[in-house]
Amino acid sequence: MASKTDQLLVVVSILQGRHFPKSPSLQLVVQASFNGELLDTDPAEHREQPLFNNELAWELDRKTLHQHRLQRTPIKLHCFAVDSVSKKRESVGYTVLDLRSVQEAKQEPRWYPLLNSKYNKQKPALLLSLVLENDTKPRKPSPDPFKATKAPPRQGSSSVTDLEAVLIPQKGFYRVGPADRCTDMFILSVTLAFPSKLEQLIPTSMKLSSVGSEFFFYYSLLGSDVTSEPFHSLLSPDFEPDRAYVRIHSNKHILRLFLSQQPCLQVHLCCGIHCLGSADVPFLALSAASVDLEKEAAILEGAFPLHSPKVKAQPQNPLPVELQTTVGVAVTLRREQSATKEDERGPLQSPSAPQSDQRPQSSSPDLKHPNSSTHPTGPPFCPPSSHTESEAESLLEELHHDKKQTQLEDLEVSAQRHSQPDAATSISVSAPKVAVPSSSHHFCFSLDLCSLRNLSLSHPIAASLRYSYPFFGSAAPIMTSPPVELQRNMEVSFSKSYCAFEFATLPHQLQDTFNRVPLVVEVWHRDSMSRDQLIGRASIQMSLLLSSERCSFLRSTGQQCWRQTVQDQIAVVGTHPNEKVAELRYMASLEDLGLVNIREVTVSDSSQCVSVEPPKTPLVPQSSRDTVEYQTALELGLWKKEQEELFDDQLRKKEHRHMQALAEEWRRRDKEREAVVQKKVEYNRLEEQLQKTLADLERREKQLVEAELETRRLQREIRAEHGLAQRELQERSRRQLQECDHRVALEKDKVHLMEEERARLLQQVELERKLESTTKSKLHYKQQWGRALKELAHFKQREQENAMILLKKQQAELAAMRLRYIATEEKEAVQQDRKELDSIRNDLNG
Repeated sequence: MASKTDQLLVVVSILQGRHFPKSPSLQLVVQASFNGELLDTDPAEHREQPLFNNELAWELDRKTLHQHRLQRTPIKLHCFAVDSVSKKRESVGYTVLDLRSVQEAKQEPRWYPLLNSKYNKQKPALLLSLVLENDTKPRKPSPDPFKATKAPPRQGSSSVTDLEAVLIPQKGFYRVGPADRCTDMFILSVTLAFPSKLEQLIPTSMKLSSVGSEFFFYYSLLGSDVTSEPFHSLLSPDFEPDRAYVRIHSNKHILRLFLSQQPCLQVHLCCGIHCLGSADVPFLALSAASVDLEKEAAILEGAFPLHSPKVKAQPQNPLPVELQTTVGVAVTLRREQSATKEDERGPLQSPSAPQSDQRPQSSSPDLKHPNSSTHPTGPPFCPPSSHTESEAESLLEELHHDKKQTQLEDLEVSAQRHSQPDAATSISVSAPKVAVPSSSHHFCFSLDLCSLRNLSLSHPIAASLRYSYPFFGSAAPIMTSPPVELQRNMEVSFSKSYCAFEFATLPHQLQDTFNRVPLVVEVWHRDSMSRDQLIGRASIQMSLLLSSERCSFLRSTGQQCWRQTVQDQIAVVGTHPNEKVAELRYMASLEDLGLVNIREVTVSDSSQCVSVEPPKTPLVPQSSRDTVEYQTALELGLWKKEQEELFDDQLRKKEHRHMQALAEEWRRRDKEREAVVQKKVEYNRLEEQLQKTLADLERREKQLVEAELETRRLQREIRAEHGLAQRELQERSRRQLQECDHRVALEKDKVHLMEEERARLLQQVELERKLESTTKSKLHYKQQWGRALKELAHFKQREQENAMILLKKQQAELAAMRLRYIATEEKEAVQQDRKELDSIRNDLNG
């Protein structure tokens, strides 16, 4: 059995197009997107049948290909019309290729129509071919081989019977159905919580030490990838409820029909690049719910079983619910007006689970978190959380935090006793406040770093983007992660590059700052083997955003707001002046949400969100300078000493509790390791048995192949011998026919000689008839003549009869001889073939 090459190439051949209008000033370019990588074809003439003749290829191994097929990762081909002068791109249409249909055998090219095409009347199409080739050249492994890209939309037009969700990035929602029929705004949310029995999904082939011990849930919501916060234990997962939602612009009838056409929502439990199990949540049950969406929300919730990918397709006996590996999923669909009340309640409630939602990691700007005012789309943008560290480190951080909190409480009580000993309320020193003028506006700035291309360096880089703008209220840098490999003549997109900021300021201050201070984006090369290297910087002129066209929109409260959007590409300048390293494509948006109706704004420590509080009456300190001050100072000193002793006692108790918690955590993890080791030992034994069985099967397969080859060889020899016998029989029949023909020719010669003798005798009779010498002689001659004629006639008849009898006899003997030979040879050949086939069958059965 021949071994297959692990390194493969997915090759898409773009040959030509048809039904395109002729436009001399434009050129056609096809952009292919797969696994976050973008590849472009060479420009072709914009005519009725443009010729591309380009091949685009992606390298990957068989394991990664298998994962992409499980996730149904599409290959999206987007056709653009490019202006020859301004280089401006305009979308013509797109088509989607299914990776599951790719084969190693070369297939005939097919015509794929362009979906959502701007040329609706002509229906343009592309002639494409998809093939899988072996790649013997060693390749660098992909940094993220498991992550799948956006799922393919359904093919067809935007009619009511075949719907698709179209992203409107400028407005931050999806549109389902025709634009003239979309009247309401809906919110579709997915909440994950309460996983149980996850340790049953640990496979034998996965080494946790090599991929890390972080587990997370992954699913795709309307084509946007969402991952939950990671957790470290499968026996007792510290998983908090995770929620993500999208906004959909449609009406309730079209939205129900759209949900009924959608496949099941697949929730995957992952560890690194490995998928441990999947659960299917049907959207059909949500669309079939008899709920009036204008009055209440439609909720689908329950505990859905997680199945391993290897045994998911095999029928199994159902286990009891308490023994199954499950995850709690709640899918909620409601109108946007009733969203605020439903968000406070939440679809899943548990006394042990915290009520705060976790921020989803999304690659799309329409996936938002309801409780955050800064919307970064990845872990590098979020403030550090204790849930991403190990449990032992989180306990130490909690101990350190409790010490600081106790000190702050002491300072707060001390400040209360000095300032207002009789006051019923206190002022927290951990929340500083700033005054906001009444004419300030509430702004929301969002930036999406779309892609990076046209690298001028000779070597590839692992690109990561970084920027900061303190005017937005945070000096912390925003970074994209993970790094993306960029090569020459290649364009790559960043999966987690969207970030939004909400702040309050005066309009003239905003204009002055945007005109003076650009937003500088740094491009870094991040390599695990060396230090990070700065490649170049790109300056985004914020003044372009102020000069762009303003469009109005209405909030859910009915207030009119304004939005300005800019989409452009800028040069990345290297460390040396006038050195263009690459090009960065971005999209920025600024929303003016109206006046701020507050007087004070509380700023958090992370400087990423602001919370509004109503104005409070200023506190007036006491102005008495009598002897009570001395008594108060004395009481304060005594109270401080008492509080110090109490504080030390509390620290010792907390330290004792934390040490007990650490010891208990150590024992629990030791038990987990023992359980994993026992499972691995058992799985290794089963693996050895499977390897022995596999070797036995391979040996028997080789024997069957050898026996089949021997049978074919014997069949070829039998056919050769049978053909030789047939040729010999034909040759013998030909020789006998020639001999018969020769004998007939001899008999004909004899007849000819007899006729000559008869002629001679006739001549003699004529001569005797002339002799009229005497009567006796004449009579005698007459008698001899008569007898001679009779003998001649009798002899001629007898010779003809003998010749015909001899000829018929020879023909009959020849035919009988031929039939006997053929019957004898065929009977012997059939008997010999039967004996040999019986012996071969007995050998195979043995």
